[in-house]
Amino acid sequence: MRLKWKNGCAGYWRNPSDLCPWHMDETYVKVNGRWAYLYRAVDSRGRTVDFYLSSRRNSKAAYRFLGKILNNVKKWQIPRFINTDKAPAYGRALALLKREGRCPSDVEHRQIKYRNNVIECDHGKLKRIIGATLGFKSMKTAYATIKGIEVMRALRKGQASAFIMVIPWAKCAW
Repeated sequence: MRLKWKNGCAGYWRNPSDLCPWHMDETYVKVNGRWAYLYRAVDSRGRTVDFYLSSRRNSKAAYRFLGKILNNVKKWQIPRFINTDKAPAYGRALALLKREGRCPSDVEHRQIKYRNNVIECDHGKLKRIIGATLGFKSMKTAYATIKGIEVMRALRKGQASAFIMVIPWAKCAW
């Protein structure tokens, strides 16, 4: 875990994830002629945290999405702020996760519309790629395809730098 010195707080170390609140939103995709909902989360820098594909848009789906994220991250990676749109499902899901002890109680849920512009912009880029495909025939193929698209976009964003192989002699000038 890398800690950064926070200016203005003498002797106080902060986790870098505190500086990157999560932005969560859902968008829709067509799967076999029906609408499916793609829940996505990105941080303030535009890096993808996770995604979840559901056939429904309700509190249970939001609960599963948030639970999936919280199971996949370490405690120190959970931000202090989670920004969502004004959909009530996120508030209910977050409150339930806090009651169960799966989410820290100091996580603040913010429902301010303009703060979610980061993810709305990211949705547009993803939908442009998905729109070029001929559509999805099942939830399984939709999930697999979207997962591949998200991995390629993560590589482009520089998120997966740990997997990039560096050849030592490629750095030197001939």
